[in-house]
Amino acid sequence: MLNGKIIKGIGGFYYVDTESGTYECRARGSFRKQGITPLVGDNVEITLNDGDHENTVDRILERKNSLVRPPLANLDRLFIIASLVDPKINTFIVDKLIAIAEYKKIEPIIVITKTDLDSSYEEYESIYSNAGFTVVICDNTKGSGADEISELLKGCVSAFTGNTGVGKSTLLNNIFPDFELATGETSKKLGRGKHTTRHSELFKVEGGYIADTPGFSSLDIERCEKILKDDLPYCFREFEPYLDNCKFNTNCAHINDKGCAVVEAVIDGKISKTRHESYVQMYNEVKDIKEWQKK
Repeated sequence: MLNGKIIKGIGGFYYVDTESGTYECRARGSFRKQGITPLVGDNVEITLNDGDHENTVDRILERKNSLVRPPLANLDRLFIIASLVDPKINTFIVDKLIAIAEYKKIEPIIVITKTDLDSSYEEYESIYSNAGFTVVICDNTKGSGADEISELLKGCVSAFTGNTGVGKSTLLNNIFPDFELATGETSKKLGRGKHTTRHSELFKVEGGYIADTPGFSSLDIERCEKILKDDLPYCFREFEPYLDNCKFNTNCAHINDKGCAVVEAVIDGKISKTRHESYVQMYNEVKDIKEWQKK
C-alpha cells in the first residue's frame, strides 16, 4: 500500500503520483456505493497488485477543499486569468471566481493577460491590489509575468481558470515550454474561446503541482458553486474591516442599508464600486436560496 496524489482521471482510470512513481489504478467499488467520486488532487492510499489484477485506489484522505467545476481537490491557489481583449475582461465573472476561491479557502491570484493588445490594465490592477489580492500583469508574446507566476507556484497545488480564450494554456507554455499544452484562438464570430483543454490534469513542478482545466463559464459557476447570502460578505475580503460596524449589523445586507459601514466605505472610495456591484448582483441571485436548496 502506498500514499499518493491523483494527477489525472480518464475513463474510470486514475493516475496516482507516489514517491516511487506514477501508477494507473481503478477505484474500489465501495466508492460508487457511497456516492464518492475520486477527484484530481485527492490524496489517496493505493494498493499495487500483480500483473493479473489492477492496482486500486482504496482510500481518499480528508479533503481540505474541492471544486465541482473544474473538478479538483486540495487546492492552495487559484490563478484567475482575465484578458483585456478578445475576450474583454468581465469583472463580475472575475469577482465570482474570487468569491468561490475565498469561500473554499483557496488563495486567489489575479492574472491579467493580452497587455500587448491593450495597455489599459492599471484600472483593474488597482481594483484588485487595493482589495488585497496579488495581481500579475502578463504579456504572453514576450513572456513577461511568467517568472512571477513561477515563483508563486512553488510548493503549492494550483489551478488556472478563467473564461475560454484568455490565454491559460499559452501562459503555461511560456512558464513551462515542455508542457506543449493545446492552444486555441478565440472565435471572432462568437466572441469567445474554443475549448482546448478536455480534462483536468496535474503537472508536477516547482515542488508542487499545477492543473490546466476546462474553461469556467458563468453558467458553470452559477449551477455548481453557490454561496448563501449570509456567507457572501465574508467572501469579499475588503469588506471585513467594516462588517461589524454597521448600525444594524445583525441583519444588514450591505447593499443600500441605512447606517451600513460597507456602503459608506464604497462612497468614500475605500471599497471599489465595481467590486460592490458584483457583490450586490451575487447577493440578489442567492438571496432567496435556502441551505437545503444548495444540495
